[in-house]
Amino acid sequence: MADPSTYRPAPGTIPDAPGVYRFHDAGGRVIYVGKAKSLRSRLSSYFADLAGLHPRTRQMVTTATGVKWTVVGTEVEALQLEYSWIKEYDPRFNVRYRDDKSYPVLAVTLHEEYPRLFVYRGPRRKGVRYFGPYAHAWAIRETLDLLLRVFPARTCSAGVFKRHSQIGRPCLLGYIGKCSAPCVGRVDADEHRGIVEDFCDFLAGHTDQLMRKLDKEMQAASAELEFERAARLRDDLEALRRAMEKQAVVLGDGTDADVVAFAEDELAAAVQVFHIRGGRVRGQRGWVIDKVEEMDTEALTSQFLTQFYGEQASLADQADAGGSPVPREVLVPQLPEDAETIAGWLGELRGSRVSLRVPQRGDKRALMETVERNAKEAFQQYKLRRAGDLTARSAALQELQETLALDTAPLRIECIDVSHVQGSDVVASLVVFEDGVPRKSEYRRFEVREGAEGGDVGSIDEVVRRRFHRYLSETGKAEKPEEPQVGAGVDPETGRPRKFAYPPNLLVIDGGAPQANAAADALTEMGITDVAVIGLAKRLEEVWLPADPDPVILPRTSEALYLLQRVRDEAHRFAISYHRKKRGKRMTSSTLDAIPGLGETRRTALLKHFGSVRKLRQAGVDEIAEVPGIGRRTAETVHSALAADGGAGPGPATENAEGECSD
Repeated sequence: MADPSTYRPAPGTIPDAPGVYRFHDAGGRVIYVGKAKSLRSRLSSYFADLAGLHPRTRQMVTTATGVKWTVVGTEVEALQLEYSWIKEYDPRFNVRYRDDKSYPVLAVTLHEEYPRLFVYRGPRRKGVRYFGPYAHAWAIRETLDLLLRVFPARTCSAGVFKRHSQIGRPCLLGYIGKCSAPCVGRVDADEHRGIVEDFCDFLAGHTDQLMRKLDKEMQAASAELEFERAARLRDDLEALRRAMEKQAVVLGDGTDADVVAFAEDELAAAVQVFHIRGGRVRGQRGWVIDKVEEMDTEALTSQFLTQFYGEQASLADQADAGGSPVPREVLVPQLPEDAETIAGWLGELRGSRVSLRVPQRGDKRALMETVERNAKEAFQQYKLRRAGDLTARSAALQELQETLALDTAPLRIECIDVSHVQGSDVVASLVVFEDGVPRKSEYRRFEVREGAEGGDVGSIDEVVRRRFHRYLSETGKAEKPEEPQVGAGVDPETGRPRKFAYPPNLLVIDGGAPQANAAADALTEMGITDVAVIGLAKRLEEVWLPADPDPVILPRTSEALYLLQRVRDEAHRFAISYHRKKRGKRMTSSTLDAIPGLGETRRTALLKHFGSVRKLRQAGVDEIAEVPGIGRRTAETVHSALAADGGAGPGPATENAEGECSD
């Protein structure tokens, strides 16, 4: 592992100007490329205290053995050079939003004498125009089958086309009217190319003009008593309408936009892009990437726009395809810091102005919310796939054993998290994972004493002692710790395991070194020495071992870190849900407690009748007076008091079915 101080540039040698920098390893390979408005300010941040760096950044600067930079004139030039170097060097610490070749597209071979329509996957080729990508190949085939009735273009391979040209008979599609049969000379090359160009115009969003043209032709044929031709045109119009219905109308006609949204956590991020052309969703793409550096949504947006549109423009240039891959408008969840620079660069790629903005209202805002839901769903599916992967879970447990120097793999992991609001309504949760999956029947929650000394550290100490006191009591070790207690963990009446009879192999505390030390000290004082304790600090995902001055840093792509994070997040979720419920009940109770002349019996009767304070507040005096035990005068007092309260009370608390037992 290299020491960054050994290759740190001398003070004053780094220019205070925009530019692009490259970190390289001992073999001279570029491992990271970045851009900066000020090279001096940005590069200096990499040579700060290692303990304060993001774990992935720390790994990068200790892997590198040198750094070089290039000064440029403008931020747009820095953007272009950064993309070029990332593409050229493919640095291991840079995220690449490579085009997913599994997405199918509809290809049109415009470079051939008789262009062909077909479903295609793979890299772009010169002289071929592409429509999509589509989520599924069958969606392309269904649309193509409908449109071939109106645009009977060739779909056969070169071998089939040549064979039917030799035998002088068209294929089945030629007989049923879904191919104009250029192979046997029914149409010449110019006529067939005209059919293909109309097809491309339709898919490009120029639908209204074509629909009006067909409608006029149908009316004219009918007026001239050519009823068979009029019927055929009517069926063509219906086929076009069905094809258009397969692509939902989301924005006004002519809208040309891409909508980008993210779902993320500390370790990874999912991005979804909807391509809107002619007001319709023409395609959708998605990626899930591991974060290289600590970055917010603005930084993710900047990184994605640079790499994605740079890659698409490069592919379009290679293929010499018509049209620009950059739309007139790009809708994002948050504007990056360098939004104007990126918009200018996108405008250069497109050849005209590109609008980069955040939708605030209307149809575009609703569409952004739809894309965000898709991103969250994709991210959740990604996390579920990792959690459900037996091989990944086994690898995570094995890695934890090796990293933490445990005697065995931690098959049972428990995690404690404390939740409160400025020290009030303090609660804690305990969640259990066995073999890397949640065991929700073992979840527990705790009410922590108000005013416990030491804040979170004191609360952790209390919860650990209460949990393991139950363990000692239920196993009989509290009375005779030296004697083995055979069957002590089983309830003799039910034959089932007692609630706290089994200790964890690993106890995870949501917090840093102070919290981990508090838990370890509590276990030591209770005489428990066979439970490993760690703290997981959320900001940098550092693993703290009791009494160790430095944390353990797991790689960002580590399955072990992913498992620890999932355990911690589940404990946090469970604690928050209990805290909200407890706080909601207290606030509800205090609202009715403040009403004079309303005792406990009447408060209970009102809540039982109306279900919540919110519904009680909406009731009139006559409705309140109908409650048994509530007279007219009391009803007026209750109604006036709740009206004066201003409707600020909480809504009904959400119940959580998991771990209803509290200690």
